[in-house]
Amino acid sequence: MADTVEPVLAEDTTFDGFGRAQVPMVVTNPHLDDNPIVYANHAFTRQTGHARSTIIGRNCRFLQGEDTEKTAVDQLRAAIEAGQSVTTDILNYRADGEPFMNRLVITPICDDTGAVQYFLGIQKELHTEDRGHASRRIDTALSAIQGRVETDMSLIISMIRHQTNSTSVPAEYAALARRIETLQLLYEEMKLADTLSDQIQMGSYLSRLCSAIGHVYGRSGVRMNIFVDQIEVSVETASRVGLVVSEVLNNAFVHAFDRLETGLIEVRVSRLSAGGLRVIVTDDGVGIPHDMSWPNPSTVGGRIVTGLIEGLEGTLQLGRGAAGSAITIDVPAGASLT
Repeated sequence: MADTVEPVLAEDTTFDGFGRAQVPMVVTNPHLDDNPIVYANHAFTRQTGHARSTIIGRNCRFLQGEDTEKTAVDQLRAAIEAGQSVTTDILNYRADGEPFMNRLVITPICDDTGAVQYFLGIQKELHTEDRGHASRRIDTALSAIQGRVETDMSLIISMIRHQTNSTSVPAEYAALARRIETLQLLYEEMKLADTLSDQIQMGSYLSRLCSAIGHVYGRSGVRMNIFVDQIEVSVETASRVGLVVSEVLNNAFVHAFDRLETGLIEVRVSRLSAGGLRVIVTDDGVGIPHDMSWPNPSTVGGRIVTGLIEGLEGTLQLGRGAAGSAITIDVPAGASLT
């Protein structure tokens, strides 16, 4: 299967090509003053009526209002101060002042030392009929989403261990949002708003992922071709491979065509004869300099790629051609391919 994508420049950096998951989600950073929001997905802006430009950098309390119960607020504050998870129903207000009852789940995202790096908040608007069995179904669905996101984000955070806590909100948002939204496309593929699945169609997932990255980071004159076999893999494998492809593509769009007017990026994903998975990303740009190692262990992206491939027990090879670079990633059959 081959898709040709003509990337275009996004009008802003709000990543509208991503983040279409139906569950409202925010990420806050307790290491920054007043624990501000550093990421909010499209479902959150749709539910609250607030634009991302007015959300990023603010504490979540701006959603509270005159009739918000103090007991719910105190419960949230105590859990955050203790670095613990909490679930509560709280009255929030949309941008136009309309109140709505919200089931909110907050959980800490920790690195591999157990230190809290971020807080994840997911929520579901409650209606009159959301009682009894319906309420329990909501709790089950939110718990499943929380567990999936917590696992994936903890993986990323553990690889970023050396990131400074003084990072500015705009810089942190740009880097963190792309990685979270790469995962959100996976959650959307899983149809998390309805059900959870143990297997993912890599062809569908990576085609959508590559197209979305091309839309946000591409530019006129740079084309992208996608050749992806229809292969089912486990959710764990899909999340790791998707994050690797995201890092590699972002690097290609940002660096491969410096001072060039046109270019071509190709992504090929195929099943190996022994049952494994091969991902090849090529470009015909300026190429990675011979005196530069890649992935670069001194960068966050380099550490993420290395850690993900090690977790897959895979290999990465960098090829330098007459024009551009070729990155080949092999994932063994033991990575739950079916």
